[in-house]
Formats: sequence, C-alpha cells, structure tokens
Amino acid sequence: MVIGHGDTELTSWPLEGSEDADLALVDELAQLMLVVRRAGYAVWLRNPGSHLAQLIELVGLQTELRVEVSGQAESLEQSGVEEVVVADDAAVGDLDDLDRPR
Repeated sequence: MVIGHGDTELTSWPLEGSEDADLALVDELAQLMLVVRRAGYAVWLRNPGSHLAQLIELVGLQTELRVEVSGQAESLEQSGVEEVVVADDAAVGDLDDLDRPR
C-alpha cells in the first residue's frame, strides 16, 4: 500500500490481509481511497497478489486504484523466459516491398 502525491511516494507499508483478500478488504481500500483523495493525495497498491487484483477488477476499482506489479511476465509471456532479438531480423520499414505486386 502506497500513499503519494503525483508520482512521489510519501509513505508505504505492507497491506495486511492481502493474502486472504475478500470484498471486505476491497471495501476498506475504497473507503481509504476516498479519504486520501479528499485530502489531495493518491493511493496505489504495489504487488497486491493476483486474488486481490482480481477482486479490485471485479468491483470496477481498477480504473480508480493504481496497481503496480513488478517482476511479473507480460500477459502472453512465460515467466523466466528471456525474449531474444536477432540483430539481422528485418525491421518493419524493410518489409514494404512485400506489399508490391510480383
């Protein structure tokens, strides 16, 4: 859990109960978010865990509550697999001739 102003982190602490998250925890987060926003600050979650992130999305708070996840694979990538870029692969601009009739 992080409280900040803009992108500046003012304070942070581990969110108790995030391992066994339920809608009561999400409700408490929403109430805290309202109080903090009224004071001119922002609340965001850092590495909340997949269950809590799913609950936040379920209730529609994903657009209001920023969630930062670090060290997680992108949606179509496998974790622990490095992406390889081959230096001699054609760039998109080099493939323009493929659109021309033969």
